[in-house]
Amino acid sequence: MKLAKKNNLPLDQFINFALYDKDKGFYMKKNPFGEDGDFITAPNITRLFSEIIAIWTITFWKSLGSPKKFNLLELGAGNGEMMKVIDETLINFPECYNACSFVIHEKSDFLINEQKKNLNSKKFSWLKDIEKINSNPTIFLANEFFDAVPIKQFFKKKDGWFERYVFMNDAKKAEFKEEKIDIEKIEKYLNFEISKNQNIIEYSPDTFKYLRTICDLVQKNDGGMLIIDYGYADSKMHETLQAVNNHKYSNILENIGDSDITYNINFHSFEKFIGQFKEINSIFTNQKKFLTSMGILQRAEIISKNIAFSKKADLFYRVRRLIDDKQMGKLFKVMLIKNKKNNFRTGFQN
Repeated sequence: MKLAKKNNLPLDQFINFALYDKDKGFYMKKNPFGEDGDFITAPNITRLFSEIIAIWTITFWKSLGSPKKFNLLELGAGNGEMMKVIDETLINFPECYNACSFVIHEKSDFLINEQKKNLNSKKFSWLKDIEKINSNPTIFLANEFFDAVPIKQFFKKKDGWFERYVFMNDAKKAEFKEEKIDIEKIEKYLNFEISKNQNIIEYSPDTFKYLRTICDLVQKNDGGMLIIDYGYADSKMHETLQAVNNHKYSNILENIGDSDITYNINFHSFEKFIGQFKEINSIFTNQKKFLTSMGILQRAEIISKNIAFSKKADLFYRVRRLIDDKQMGKLFKVMLIKNKKNNFRTGFQN
């Protein structure tokens, strides 16, 4: 594997290299999603998940005043499975469907090709830079997107804050190092005290760039963003960095380019960051409450009336994976970023 010119990389640059290197990066050379991949996301478990997102999209679009033109933009669409089902669902609601332009923001050319195979509709377009979206209201969808955006880690010690680096002699041998940093410079850029009452900080510069851009676009053009990801809402940050290879946890410093590197989103820091935008607010729940309040169990009952018992059992097993407290139900959180003037709460009533 071709190494960057600098062998001593800040953690986020190392993750960017491991995941997005043009030739060998994890997301750049294969489809990691589904049973045959390295991990399974909610749309791979059951299409009911994507149908619920489609119905939620319609209700949110109505809360925007049913604009005659709007964008539905998915950040990091995987193999396109969720957007495929949303497209197939929205077509049954012609007013919304005809108003909708489907857009995908994807970094991986390999995955763009996979998405194009799965999405035959002429209504789809791909956008590398979300700032270049048109001025129509945009509904952003981010399902397990932000956990794949590279992060930095900082550790508080007696003599100040230290940033984690990865020292790479070659692609097969790497080790962690630490370098002292000025945390106040970072806080000045972010416009909030990320280090307050913290001993560990996990934060992604690119994530906050996305949030800043999207909040600006929502303030300017209306719309909102639905984020679904695993994470926690504690004000105190934890160290959550992990690697996954073939459905199992692996060492971050091994199998570089062949493992996914991810972490748990700290939604409290998202909320704090969003708080700096005067016209924007956020509401928050967990995946169990969101999906059940959107009627996923009732929808499963309707579908299962005319199918064989074995298929019915499989359907409810899959739905349980999404909503069970011990599986994805509480671990996954759902956040909506929107204009304050929009009192929309569908999916967030509990």
